Amino acid sequence: MLRGIDVSAYQSSTYDTDGLSFVFIKATEGRSYTNPKLAAQTKRARDAGLVVGFYHFLWPGNLSAQAEYFVSKAPERAGDILAVDWETTSAGTHASNAEKDLFIRKVKEKRPNNPVILYANRHYWLNVDTTSYAGDGLWIADYVTAGKPRIQAKWRFHQYTDDPLDKNVARFESKAALREWAENA
Repeated sequence: MLRGIDVSAYQSSTYDTDGLSFVFIKATEGRSYTNPKLAAQTKRARDAGLVVGFYHFLWPGNLSAQAEYFVSKAPERAGDILAVDWETTSAGTHASNAEKDLFIRKVKEKRPNNPVILYANRHYWLNVDTTSYAGDGLWIADYVTAGKPRIQAKWRFHQYTDDPLDKNVARFESKAALREWAENA
């Protein structure tokens, strides 16, 4: 298993990259929020030679506008991974299954040379999701032993803790295999 983290404006732009193969960076949320540390956090990851992913926190409604906003802010580079973060918003709502699926398809349409994946926690995957559509791969959050999420579905990434920051593992043989998948998904 490869090790990685995900970061947002809550983390430093000089996060520790030792021992990591990948990083996911929050890019956007809804139709108006952009991570103010996006450029610096991206530079840090690229300087360390990590496979880089960007995620968008999905709100219900205006899917086309959200997809457009996300791809306009997330750097465009072959081999970068794009993810939709599907969970409960600060308003206590969430995008529907149809909205989640449509968002993934719209982002893939706009960025056909990048893998587009779904991030969901175990509760959402098992109890809210009705389509099992995760685009090019599933990134599951379940705070248990790294690499052993309590789901039956195939997954690519597993977020296993948020203490002291979001830590993940990836189901790839090597960083080269992850990079090859990201460039060809």
